[in-house]
Amino acid sequence: MKPYSTTRLRGDGIQLAADVWEPSDPPIGTALLLHGGGQTRHSWQRTGARLAEHGWRALTIDARGHGDSDWSDDGDYSHDAHARDLRCIVDDLGEPPVLVGASMGGLASLHAVGADPSIARGLVLVDITPTAEPAGIAKITGFMRDGLDGFDSLQDALDAVVAYNPHRSRPPRIEGLRKNLRERDGRWYWHWDPRMLASHDHLEHTAADREERAREAARGVRVPTLLIRGKQSDVVSDEGARELLELIPDARYIDVTGAGHMVSGDDNDVLSSGLVDFLGEVASTTRR
Repeated sequence: MKPYSTTRLRGDGIQLAADVWEPSDPPIGTALLLHGGGQTRHSWQRTGARLAEHGWRALTIDARGHGDSDWSDDGDYSHDAHARDLRCIVDDLGEPPVLVGASMGGLASLHAVGADPSIARGLVLVDITPTAEPAGIAKITGFMRDGLDGFDSLQDALDAVVAYNPHRSRPPRIEGLRKNLRERDGRWYWHWDPRMLASHDHLEHTAADREERAREAARGVRVPTLLIRGKQSDVVSDEGARELLELIPDARYIDVTGAGHMVSGDDNDVLSSGLVDFLGEVASTTRR
């Protein structure tokens, strides 16, 4: 595996930041790793390295309004806007990748593939399905809103993360949080556009419409699909997982015991192992 590099990618009218993990030999294919709301590309760092070790070129991407990517001039952070960014990235890649999306990144991938199955060789949804549990979504939104005023110190930010997810097997480290926060006037702020919380797709009263559009997208999926769910997830229920498997009958399903909604942080090793196995099957059944 080669050392990773950082690059800029063309989105829909914006520029997106990405880390690129290259294998030592010519790649089997390309995987795009897409984080959840309020996260950054760094949540996929270990997975990107793991995929490169197994022969895949992996791009971990900051979504619009997150991390080092541009913020949207018009405040459009809808799932359709994220899907348009994916369309631009894939057009420039010149080959269909496997889309691996957690939460917000998963919904963007689902919408992109549902609209045009040729955009991807495969689809991996990490703890997200068309139907999401309201209590879990409210908990995430509450955590994000609580941080809008910033923190006095990195330790305060760390304490907030631990309080949000006290059962996480690998508590985050302060140094890791530096990648997700920026210091302004002596306070530390999450580095994502607060306007995201006002986006139509993230409002409580639009949930029914959002879920129905996601179901319609799922019905259009025609590529190999894997759902990875955290066994202790408060966002994806057993019923939500079963519904997705009905909407995409050929989809595979992995339950990660001991992990919650943030599967990539809770049990990255199990996630990566299941992902590597799935990518191997995709490589053997699809052509680039």
